Amino acid sequence: MKKLIVSCFTVGVFLNINAQNYWKKNEGKTAKVILTSSKTNEKMADKGTVKFENFGQPKETDACIFVDPDFKYQKLIGIGGAITDASAETFYKMPKDKQKEILEAYFGKNGLGYTVVRTNMNSCDFSSDSYTYVEDNDTALKTFNIAHDEKYKIPMIKEAQKAIGKDFTFYFSPWSPPAWMKSNKSLFKGGRLENQYYQTWADYYIKFIKEYEKRGINIWGLTVQNEPMATQTWESCIYSAEEEGEFLKNNLGPTLWKNGYKDKKVMIWDHNRDLIYQRATTTLSDPETSKYAHGIGYHWYETWNNKTQLFDNLSETQRAFPDKFLAFTEGCKEQFKMSGIYDVSLGELYGRNMLNDFNKGTALWTDWNVLLDETGGPNHVGNFCFAPIIADTKTGEVHYTYEYYYVGHVSKFIKPNARRIGNSSNRAALTSTTFMNENGQLVTVIMNDSENDIETNLWIEGMAAKLSAPAHSIQTVIL
Repeated sequence: MKKLIVSCFTVGVFLNINAQNYWKKNEGKTAKVILTSSKTNEKMADKGTVKFENFGQPKETDACIFVDPDFKYQKLIGIGGAITDASAETFYKMPKDKQKEILEAYFGKNGLGYTVVRTNMNSCDFSSDSYTYVEDNDTALKTFNIAHDEKYKIPMIKEAQKAIGKDFTFYFSPWSPPAWMKSNKSLFKGGRLENQYYQTWADYYIKFIKEYEKRGINIWGLTVQNEPMATQTWESCIYSAEEEGEFLKNNLGPTLWKNGYKDKKVMIWDHNRDLIYQRATTTLSDPETSKYAHGIGYHWYETWNNKTQLFDNLSETQRAFPDKFLAFTEGCKEQFKMSGIYDVSLGELYGRNMLNDFNKGTALWTDWNVLLDETGGPNHVGNFCFAPIIADTKTGEVHYTYEYYYVGHVSKFIKPNARRIGNSSNRAALTSTTFMNENGQLVTVIMNDSENDIETNLWIEGMAAKLSAPAHSIQTVIL
């Protein structure tokens, strides 16, 4: 019996065993620290180890990150980014050795550990041109053909799939149905899906899934519509909460199930945090609709350029629908400037969003384009943006932004199926989250986006390790 107890403790308190006794018996235990600091220009630097010692009751003057492994929350599905037309076109413009480097940087054993890939069905703003997979007015979808994707997108997705292996998690989103299915007869500027084409459009998703899976790319999930409340100058389509629910209940959901795709994870909303609660409570109020939905997707663009993101809307939505997962499906920094690619604020935008999103219940986190060129494109409507890796297709140089490193402090060390556990900070400048991997490894990520260095303590069940959190830094502590 004693051997069994010790074995359980070695995998942490994941099994609901009293962690406090474990910690008290392991004074002197050490944890590894990985640091990215703009102050010292260190990028994911190994800072050695810190030692846990008895600490007891902290005082108000003690800066602390409090972790309690007895409290366990959502499981992580995975972290990754989107392979869009723009990403894939840029990728294949680079020299072969740089292509290999980029794949390794994201998906390889020594990279960020990405396991999630999103792509676009039909064109989006990050395509060099506008396209669909059928000819005009082909209601039977007899001309459906994904040859467009076979030039760049599919080959890159397959490279990512090969590098990721068994944890490959792939989903897609449409920006617009074909123009002839829409009220405004255009791929652009919103419009709505005409009622008479609801079933045709549902059948279109099935065609897409079948064609990709014929090519060995397993589809894990899909969103109903990218940004269904955005009338954009590029590909877009408007659904009210009720319309999205009707399409899912009467057409898309039954069509997926009828074709043997009941396991495909359907995510509703796929737009900003501002309306997520209203959309979820309205769309999912009908049990017949809700049964077809697995998750609720969202973006960050409601207030992406400041620190007042509406994170509480996530936790309220999760409380209302504990049987649905929350999925961050897209986010990036807009208004690209090549001169700004080494600004630490890019990383802090990602760190602030990732850590708070996870603390509010998010289970899936997907960045937007994994790769863009020296213009922040290609993009057929001039909506140029930043990406974690910028590839200069003129010089062949690969640029790693702070976005890359800040995402990596989470994705490289927190693995799929990890469980988020109790975590709290007593300093506003320190944002933190903690997960426990399946092997019992405890991973805490701490970001300091203030102008001041902060000496803090990682406190766990009466034991603490002293840490330095430099101004404008992020660190991962692995125990």
